[in-house]
Amino acid sequence: MDHSRVPVLEALQEFRRRGDAVYGPPGHKQGRGADPRVVGIVGEGVFASDVLSLNGLDDRRQSQGVVEQAQELMADAVHAEQAFFSTCGSSLSVKTAMISVAGPGEKLLVSRNAHKSVVAGLIISGVQPVWVHPHFDPDRALAHPPEPEDVRRALEENPDAKGMLLITPTDWGTCADIAGVADVMHQRDLPLIVDEAWGAHLPFHPDLPAWGMDAGADLVVTSVHKMGAAIEQSSVFHLQFDRVDPSVLKQREDLLGTTSSSALVYLTLDGWRRQMVEQGEQLLGAAIARGQRIRDAIERMAGLDLLGREVIGTGGAFGLDPLVLTLDVRGLGITGYQASEWMRANCHADIGSADACHISARLTHADDDETERRLVEALAALVENADSIEKPPPVDLPSPRGLELENVMSPRDAFFGRVEQVPFSDAAGRIAAEMVSPYPPGVPVLAPGERINREALDYLTTGVAAGMLIPDAADPSLETLRVVAA
Repeated sequence: MDHSRVPVLEALQEFRRRGDAVYGPPGHKQGRGADPRVVGIVGEGVFASDVLSLNGLDDRRQSQGVVEQAQELMADAVHAEQAFFSTCGSSLSVKTAMISVAGPGEKLLVSRNAHKSVVAGLIISGVQPVWVHPHFDPDRALAHPPEPEDVRRALEENPDAKGMLLITPTDWGTCADIAGVADVMHQRDLPLIVDEAWGAHLPFHPDLPAWGMDAGADLVVTSVHKMGAAIEQSSVFHLQFDRVDPSVLKQREDLLGTTSSSALVYLTLDGWRRQMVEQGEQLLGAAIARGQRIRDAIERMAGLDLLGREVIGTGGAFGLDPLVLTLDVRGLGITGYQASEWMRANCHADIGSADACHISARLTHADDDETERRLVEALAALVENADSIEKPPPVDLPSPRGLELENVMSPRDAFFGRVEQVPFSDAAGRIAAEMVSPYPPGVPVLAPGERINREALDYLTTGVAAGMLIPDAADPSLETLRVVAA
């Protein structure tokens, strides 16, 4: 295929050349009605490029196939049979993928280190999760993806499961054995969905971990805005084989997706695909080399423990994304929350993820010598000034199996059933009726339908005291908790 083509961008260019007068949405009329104060900040191009795909980029019958051509090019670029664009982020895409494989009351194997959007999908759909727990590393206080044998055991115990949702890479850059899990699933002719939100860049350089399509997954969801160069909410479904019906996938996406798709998302997805096909290996190669220089610099900083390839192996990770820099800051006597806030306030360096023990910085092909220098200098300054940061209260970190809670009700029944608000300290033994997700990264510690244990409560209580953010709980202070009514 001709990857120099960018059908969406070309259609936008033609729209502008024609000078169409538009008598439908968006109401700002390509910026003419936008507040000049807003235009002065975000620029004229944002509004000028905000055009409907119907009666804008294409006619009302979509006879030019603008978006379809762009999707075909995307599929070819990443070795998929089909690709579909989504403008609502992978939070929607992963829900669509799940209900394309399993329906209400049916079982789906799900990695328990899933993002809250996955649990939301279970609540909305009524799909019954069979949790496949990750491997918790107590020394590093990190969860690594489940292994093929974990999946095999779950299937043997639940032979009526309709498929699996695997999350990889994790928020901390560790990767699953996709090929091994796919083999286990395919032995029973069941589909493997991969939530590869953090992996849009993986197809474009041989020194990066295996890409889901190349590793045999049936359906892969990526968030191109995370590690690619499309704007926020840019997501793509990638499909191969015949275990997931593409017509079903399209119907389910239509059920959940917006009818007012953003051309800004489409055109940046289109342009990023062309950039990666033409220049991706060179750009990502430079980013990998940059990451190694930063790693070398961090290794010389006392008190910072950099996650490296030592985690790869049985019971750990299968792979590691070299563009993710995960640092354990406990050697500085502070939390990751404190490290993140100090770097932002004092160095204007914004870290991607933080928890009680870690911070994580992600590099992409967009980084340059200046951002490399600033990150290294910000981390060096953190090390130098750590003694001046107020010592945090201790966090009761969970044991390896402390957060493997018993699932006793479907998430849907627990969430929508009769509930009561109880004092947080009294919630042990009760069934959670809400999600409680430290953010970022947004993996629920408590999911609806799980029986709450004391260890999870202690972790959350001490975590909040140390700076943990819980934005999705009904009571973010965690003085009370929503549980299933007795």
